[in-house]
Amino acid sequence: MPIRRVDVTTWYLEQRAPGELRPAGRAPEVAVDIARAEVPSPELNRFLYTAVGGDYYWVDRLGWTYDQWMNWLERPGVETWVAYVRGTPAGYVELDPQAGGEVEIVHFGLLGAFHGRGIGGHLLAAGAARAWDLADRWPGREPTARVWVHTCSNDGPAALANYQARGFRVYDTKVETETVEHTPPGPWPGAR
Repeated sequence: MPIRRVDVTTWYLEQRAPGELRPAGRAPEVAVDIARAEVPSPELNRFLYTAVGGDYYWVDRLGWTYDQWMNWLERPGVETWVAYVRGTPAGYVELDPQAGGEVEIVHFGLLGAFHGRGIGGHLLAAGAARAWDLADRWPGREPTARVWVHTCSNDGPAALANYQARGFRVYDTKVETETVEHTPPGPWPGAR
């Protein structure tokens, strides 16, 4: 594939109080269980990262070693919440606690086969709620004062609208030109 340059818009969104979080507008079409992966597992997180982000140029962590994944996941307060449909992972939310009572939703998304079933809004609302009550699970952690996330024009077409529908407000927007040397890596060619 030829090298090309594309403009990528990144939106930074935030909530500053738990009361700003809005629930999903509709219930998922299927039963969804959301559980925290309490045992740090590089294999699980790498699977989720590639399966969810492979079609959206999530490539920053592809070169991480096992130890890099483990060092990330073992940090106090980092949490991975996984949505399951009939025992099958359907998507995830990864939370990163930061200084000053801030929590970033670092990664969020669904595996392609679960798009369009009302799961995304439900999972995002649950993940944001877990960001707001993160200090309840981590003794010594200051209460959450702000939850933030960023999404870009390379992400799924419903991402920005989903964040805004859950009560996140855009506080900054940036446009940068990026060099694209390949198609998105995908979980593997032809996966959906």
